[in-house]
Amino acid sequence: MHITLQNKSTKVFMMLSSFFVANALIAECIGVKIFSLEKTFGFNPLNATIFNQPGISFTLTCGVLLWPLEFIMTDIINEYFGPKGVRRVSYIAVSLILYAFMMFYFAMQLAPADFWIGVNSDKGVPDMPSAFNAIFGQGMWIIFGSLTAFLVSQVVDVTVFHWVKRKTGEKKMWLRATGSTFVSQLVDSFIVLFIAFYIGQGWSMNLVLAICLFNYTYKFFAAIVLTPVMYLVHNVIDKYLGAELANEMKVAAMK
Repeated sequence: MHITLQNKSTKVFMMLSSFFVANALIAECIGVKIFSLEKTFGFNPLNATIFNQPGISFTLTCGVLLWPLEFIMTDIINEYFGPKGVRRVSYIAVSLILYAFMMFYFAMQLAPADFWIGVNSDKGVPDMPSAFNAIFGQGMWIIFGSLTAFLVSQVVDVTVFHWVKRKTGEKKMWLRATGSTFVSQLVDSFIVLFIAFYIGQGWSMNLVLAICLFNYTYKFFAAIVLTPVMYLVHNVIDKYLGAELANEMKVAAMK
C-alpha cells in the first residue's frame, strides 16, 4: 500500500478526485441560496421577456458558481485517466452527496436544545431549528434532478471530449475541453430544471426554458473565463508527472 501511494499517477488521481468530490458537495450545499448576478455587480436586474415569460433575469443558485469548475475538472481527469476515471470519481461524488443528504435529514429529526432555538434572535433568526431545516432540507425533486443532471452531463462531457480529441489529436486542448463543457452544461442546466421544477413544481415549459437559457449563458461565459485555469492545472500536472509518464497516461486514457 505504501508503494502504491508513492506512485505519481495515483497521487494525481487522489488530488483531482478529492477536489472534484469536495467541489460537488459544496455546490450542492450552497445551491439552496438564490442570488441576483446583476445586483452583485451593482446593476439593475435585466427583467427580460424570454419565451413569453416576463421578468427573467440572471437569478441563479450559488451552486452554479462551482459547476463550471466541476466540468473543467472532469476534462482534466478525462485527459489523464479517461472515461473510466471520470465514471469512478462521479459515482463516488454522487454516493457521498446522497450520504450527506441522509445525514442532513437525520440531523433535522433530532430534538433541538431549548436554549438553541432562540440563540440568534438578536441577529434576526428567531427560530434556529426552522432556519436549519430550511437550509438543509432541500426538496427531494431538487436533489433527484441535480444528481440525475450531474450523471447524465458527465457522460455527455466525456463523450464529446473524446470525440473532439480523436479529430484533433493532442492539439487544441481548449477546443475539446470548452466544447465538451458547453454541450454538457446545456444538458445539465435543462435536466435539473426540468426534473426539479417542471415535474416537481409544475412550472411551465416556457419558464423552464427561459431560466435554462439564462443559467446556461452564465455557465457558457464562466467556462471561457476558466479556460486559462485548465491550462495552468494541466501544465502543473505535466511538470509533476514528467513528459514521458504524462504522455503514457494520455495515450492510455484514449483507449
